[in-house]
Amino acid sequence: MTQPVSPPRDSADKVPTAVPPPAWRGKLFRADVRTLSLLGVLAALVIIGGITKPDQFLDTRNLQLVLTQASVIGVVTVGMTFVIISGGIDLSVGAIVALASVWATTVATQEYGFAGILFTAVLVGVGCGLVNGVLIAYGGMVPFIATLAMLASARGLALQITDGSTQIVTVDGILDLGERDAYVLGIPPLVLVFAVVTIIGWLVLNRTTFGRRSVAVGGNAEAARLAGIDVRRQRLYLYLLSGLCCGIAAFLLIILSGSGQNTNGNLYELDAIAAAIIGGTLLSGGRGTIVGSVLGVLIFTTITNIFALNNLQSDVQQIAKGAIIVAAVLVQRRTASTT
Repeated sequence: MTQPVSPPRDSADKVPTAVPPPAWRGKLFRADVRTLSLLGVLAALVIIGGITKPDQFLDTRNLQLVLTQASVIGVVTVGMTFVIISGGIDLSVGAIVALASVWATTVATQEYGFAGILFTAVLVGVGCGLVNGVLIAYGGMVPFIATLAMLASARGLALQITDGSTQIVTVDGILDLGERDAYVLGIPPLVLVFAVVTIIGWLVLNRTTFGRRSVAVGGNAEAARLAGIDVRRQRLYLYLLSGLCCGIAAFLLIILSGSGQNTNGNLYELDAIAAAIIGGTLLSGGRGTIVGSVLGVLIFTTITNIFALNNLQSDVQQIAKGAIIVAAVLVQRRTASTT
């Protein structure tokens, strides 16, 4: 009687090995930790404001003011986030906002009413972004130098247009948007515009080919080029996007202040860069989030409001901002090394 022959052992009989978790889970976890950390900082600031000045800080009008002030720099920060993710930098955003605001509020422009002011502000912003993009993408200039030159030029042109004076807006359609009667369910129109820009920015970055290409260019421009991405054209588009955001922000600032000044947008470039960085955007490029950048803007705006309500000096405010930036970067580095 013959014994049954057992089948040969194959790879299926081997002891299964542990499969490492996908890389995207680690990235998602780090993003969640960063977002929760920023939310924690923002919540702590709200608590501090509520304790120090409960009647003033927690007042509905004050909270509306905080969100309104955050809207202008927030729109700029959305565009800045895209530029930094791609490995670039834009030092000219504040000057572009100033130039767009004064160009859009000249007497000749105001004759065309609401549409003329909006169109001019956006056109000037996109035009400046186009110059930056061409110089950087096709002219081979370093982004720092090109945008620094735009900063100086735009500020000088804004001063020349205004001759150092404030240009008052007389268009009723613009002035009405700054009144409380224009609020939608208690939300100022500027905040609604900021929310729309944020949502669109998030969708573009996370759900479109344009967003993936921006991240790829920032991560490794040469690898992106070998993968078939037109790196120069992508960079041009990114600076156009930054200019567009500056134009929109200039229009919001015109509504908020009812005027155009050559001093508008002062230090916006530093605030936008700082907000993007503490929000998790790498200054070297290749990583960043719109949500984190928006939270960074809200943190800085809340700090400014708390200090103003408590009559504290601006130099102390700047020190606090610097400390928060350093702490946020250290938290990000520690999070990245432990996950």
